[in-house]
Amino acid sequence: MVTFSLAVLIGVFLPVQTAANSKLRIFVKSPYLSSMISFFIATAFLILTSLLTHSAILISSHLMAAVPWWAWLGGVVGVIGLTANILLFPVLGSVQTVIMPILGQVLMSLLIDNFGWFNVAQKPLDLLKIVGALVLIVGVILIVVVPTLGTNNAQSQPKSLWIWQIVGVIAGMLVASQSAINGELGIALQSSMHAALISFAVGSIILLIIVGLFQRRLTDIKLAFGQGKPWWIWIGGFLGAFFVFGNAYLVPIIGTGAVVVLALLGQMISSLVVDQFGLLGATVKKIVPIQIVGIIVLFVGVALIDLIG
Repeated sequence: MVTFSLAVLIGVFLPVQTAANSKLRIFVKSPYLSSMISFFIATAFLILTSLLTHSAILISSHLMAAVPWWAWLGGVVGVIGLTANILLFPVLGSVQTVIMPILGQVLMSLLIDNFGWFNVAQKPLDLLKIVGALVLIVGVILIVVVPTLGTNNAQSQPKSLWIWQIVGVIAGMLVASQSAINGELGIALQSSMHAALISFAVGSIILLIIVGLFQRRLTDIKLAFGQGKPWWIWIGGFLGAFFVFGNAYLVPIIGTGAVVVLALLGQMISSLVVDQFGLLGATVKKIVPIQIVGIIVLFVGVALIDLIG
């Protein structure tokens, strides 16, 4: 029971992480600087955890040569995915910032499994998975499209909203790719924790280059300190590291499908609460009954794909 509760909890933390990073972005005036801070905090946390658990931190030259070149790209993909979420949150709100990436993540996972990309064991599509994907799409339509039909909301929605929704789907596809890439790296390093550390470290270096050399805004970190700056804007990195650590710990115990579905349940609950009450600086976006129905339908679709399929 404890392990199942932990799987739900790591899902609850993801919308909170996005909200915290989005608020941090407002203070430092750069999504890349906000991402960099989050990545550096996560990297430091994972280094400390590795030291406490006597896990490896560095990589031998032999391993570097033996691992496929693309297995080192997890941090690159992670940077794009996290920064996209920071940009999406103030536009789409907490619920859609969770839902659209989930759609992309599940669809990309099906493609990866079907074609065996990133050295993943090939699992061809079957009828149950196809039905699950269709149910998933119906759930997204109920959450995103149906509430705006025949209402003033349809006119008040910015015309570019669909572009941001597509960006959300692409961000989810990148997250699924990152999981597969880090999985391959974890096998090569014989440690999921070590792979996660490398991924965050690579992302941190990339963001340091972007912010330090191209934007030249490293000193803007000081803008996140001082009166009126809530303490919780710094927790994004810890929550991201905890999510990775939680997945690495739980998957061998209860299985990938169970972790995905339970974490999704946590994400949905958390995103609903954040939007409904405008927590952590989010804009209040009241949830309507049809969206609750859509979330249940979406959850069933994911369960058909990841848990049953």
